[in-house]
Amino acid sequence: MTPSLTVRRIAAHQGAVLRELRTASLREAPYAFGETLEDALLVDAASFDEMAARQASSPAAATFLLYTEGHPAGLVGAFIDESGRGRAFVHALWVAPAVRHLRGGELLVNAASHWLAQQGAAEVYAWIADENRTAMRFYERLGFGPTGDRRSMPAHAEEWETLLVHHVQIEERRAPGAA
Repeated sequence: MTPSLTVRRIAAHQGAVLRELRTASLREAPYAFGETLEDALLVDAASFDEMAARQASSPAAATFLLYTEGHPAGLVGAFIDESGRGRAFVHALWVAPAVRHLRGGELLVNAASHWLAQQGAAEVYAWIADENRTAMRFYERLGFGPTGDRRSMPAHAEEWETLLVHHVQIEERRAPGAA
């Protein structure tokens, strides 16, 4: 029997879950993220609590959690860049290796993209580490394509990442209940 997967937006009280999943992602795939495990371990529990509370209710940023049989097994962040261009991003996607074959990553990215579309996004962007060919293929399979933009990674200046974009369908951008 295949385990059931569900995705929900993080709740305000889930700072410990956020910390657990974030540090697990950095232990398992340190090359894929814009921070280091050492940096994440220096962050106190109260900061993760505050982040969870913000991500649970912000109209500009959210974290979505993947559950398998009720246990946290992955996460993805989504945000609207408020630095002028207003681009919508998914970031920090991670799914526990034991459940990756169940398409949890796809469920997470789709949930985050749908939420961004409900916030008015016409395009969803993702910075992907060039070294992470598996992630690059994953996002391409979901309809993301290269923009031509590249940059050095914030936490790993010697590594590069590529900006991908997915054009959101108009139906995804309609508010719930809209005709």
